[in-house]
Order: sequence, then structure tokens, then C-alpha cells
Amino acid sequence: FGKTKNLVASAALQEKAQRANALATQLDIELATDQAFYNALQARETLKVAQQNVTTRQTLQSQVNQMTINKLKSTLDLSFADVSLSQAKLLALDAQNNADSTMAAMDAVLGIDHQVEFELVDDGPDAQQPPPDIDKLIQASLKQRPDLQATQFSQQAAVKFSHAQRDQMFPTIAASGTAGSVAIRPEQYYTTNWWGGIGVNINIPVFNGFLYSAQAKEASLRAQAASEQTRDLRDRIVRDVRTAWLTANTSYQRVSVTAELLKEADLGLKLAQTRYQMGLSSIVELSQAEYQQTDAAIGNANAQYQYRLALATLNYQVGSAP
Repeated sequence: FGKTKNLVASAALQEKAQRANALATQLDIELATDQAFYNALQARETLKVAQQNVTTRQTLQSQVNQMTINKLKSTLDLSFADVSLSQAKLLALDAQNNADSTMAAMDAVLGIDHQVEFELVDDGPDAQQPPPDIDKLIQASLKQRPDLQATQFSQQAAVKFSHAQRDQMFPTIAASGTAGSVAIRPEQYYTTNWWGGIGVNINIPVFNGFLYSAQAKEASLRAQAASEQTRDLRDRIVRDVRTAWLTANTSYQRVSVTAELLKEADLGLKLAQTRYQMGLSSIVELSQAEYQQTDAAIGNANAQYQYRLALATLNYQVGSAP
């Protein structure tokens, strides 16, 4: 009366759910790899900025030291130059440690149990604006997300299983038959040597302490819980897609803003260097300009890779390949 059919359907849906879970795990690994890759690139660019900062401040310190020897600058200027150089070296040390840490994280994501130094190549396209239509992204995510598909298949499997548990309360009918031949038999049966029989058994489930009805009720409640879990996951996917889209748009705007800020900081540093060399400003002004230029360069590098990471996260939330 349908119990076996529903059990088979439930098992088939569970298989589909497991396949969808496998695809969801694959997307998780791809996102983790993207995160490790862009973090490593960002750390590498930060290290380059820090090393360039050390070189610049080392040059300034040497110049100020020479001018101090020649009585053209005071020891106060030399002290400021020494402090700036020490700060640059500390920044370079932190940047080097961060670069090594991100490389170790990439090795772990790739399943490598020993240290491997990869030559990272940034051959990605120029930053493009995120898709403008958020509603299309949400609809695509509800169709493509494998974790949502897995939850839906699990819900359908729970419904089929609840039907199978309900069908236990129906009678079962079983039939069996047998046939054979007898080589050695009495004389009166010489005319035939075969025999056969058939029987039908009807099992009516009564007086079992309401076991089947309780099992059916439990399966039905589990199916309702699976339905609510599916609805909750849909709501979270919509929220995550909106959040990822907003983050991607903000990151895209930060790229242009930080690029303009870096341009202005470079100009400000050149003017500060010229003013200091001409004796029109103090080394404090020059140190401040160097700090602003370094901070702007690091911010620009971070903004570029944070935007690419935000795009990768958006693709993951939508359920599409990067």
C-alpha cells in the first residue's frame, strides 16, 4: 500500500541531498582558496610598501645625518629621522610576518603539510562594478545554492519517510507458492510426478500499542521541522546575498577613493620633501607626509584585494563559480 515505494523515494532524495552537500563543500573549498590567495597577495603588496618605506626613510636618515654632521640640521631632526626609520622597520617586520602567515594559511588550504613558497601571480582583470540588480542575484542564489538544494531534498525525503511511516498502519498482503516433482512415489501416483501449492497471508496491524501511529506522528513532525529549516535557510541566503552585494559595492567605491588618496599623498610627500630641503618646513611635517603616504599606499593595496575578495564572496553567496 505504498510503504516500500515511499521508502525508496526517500532514499533517492537523500542521495540527491548528499550530492548537493558534496557540491556545497566544493564551493566552500573554492571560497577558502580565494580568501587565502587574495590575503596572500594583499600581504605581499603590503610588504612591498613597507620595504619601500624603509628604503625611503633610510635615505632621509642618511641625508639628515650628513647634514647634522655639517651643522646644517639640528640633532632634533636626526632624532626624528631615526624614529621614523625605526617605525618603518617595525612596520616591515609586521608585514613580513603577515606575509609568511598568509602563505602558511594558503599551504593549509591546499592540503600541504610543509612550507611551500608560491610565486603568486596576479593576472586578474581590472576591477569591474558589481552586478547592479540585486533581485536577480537573489533569485539566482535561491536556484543555484547547493546547500539550499540539499536542504530541500532532505525535506522532501522526510516527507516521503513520514508517508512510509503512515503506511505501516495499512494491512499487508503476502502471497507465496511452491511446486516440485517426486521421483520416488507410490504406484497410485504413477500418472503424475509433480505437486504444487499457493497461499495468501493478510496481516492487519492492530493491538500494537499505537506504535505505528506514534512513529507516523514523529515522522510528520520531523518533516515539518525540515520544512522550517529550509525556510530559515532561504531567509539567511537572501540576507547573505544582500550583505555581500553591499560589501562588494562599498569595496568597489573604496578602490577609486584610495587611489585618489594615494595620488594626493604622493604629491604631498614630494612637496614636503622639497620644502624640507629648502629649509621652509620642519622634519615633523616631512615625517607626517611620509606616514600619510605609507598609510595611503597600504590602504590602496588593501582596497584592491578586498574588493576582489568581496566579489568572490558574492559569487559564493549566489552559488556560482568564480
